[in-house]
Amino acid sequence: MQPLDETRIRKSFINCSKGEAQRLALPPGLTGLDWSEVDFLGWRDPKAAQNAYLVAPYGDEVVGVALRAAAKHRSSVKSSVCAFCGTIHAATDVSLFAARRVGAAGKQGNTVGTYACADLACGLYLRGKRRPAVHNPVDRAPLEERVERMLANLARFLDEVTTDNVS
Repeated sequence: MQPLDETRIRKSFINCSKGEAQRLALPPGLTGLDWSEVDFLGWRDPKAAQNAYLVAPYGDEVVGVALRAAAKHRSSVKSSVCAFCGTIHAATDVSLFAARRVGAAGKQGNTVGTYACADLACGLYLRGKRRPAVHNPVDRAPLEERVERMLANLARFLDEVTTDNVS
């Protein structure tokens, strides 16, 4: 992913108002980020953990999406899978994220949901820089192929968010 500054990040958001985009908390450590290993930028608001954001390449542009996280699972016995990177986590380490759709559908309250790594650090799990609490089978596919798979999964989610399906 190409390096992004604060202005570009804030302008990328498609499912919230300009005012909401201006007020959202940017990820900590943005200025010192190693962009060479960032496939998409995902973070939770440290002051309001139910608020989450992701900024990702989408087609020929960069798109930002505001998310809302559901309450955490209470059981750590069960496991869940991230819909983006495919990492298996304890259920407490996967969150259901909902994104308001764009356009009239979003204004009517229509949302799209997906289960993803609670910390939105999918790229770090793919690269082995973070380890989930549960055992994962070894994926022998090259890193580039795993990243492409993750970005394709993310693009499918963004396709749903950008669909204004009001009839």
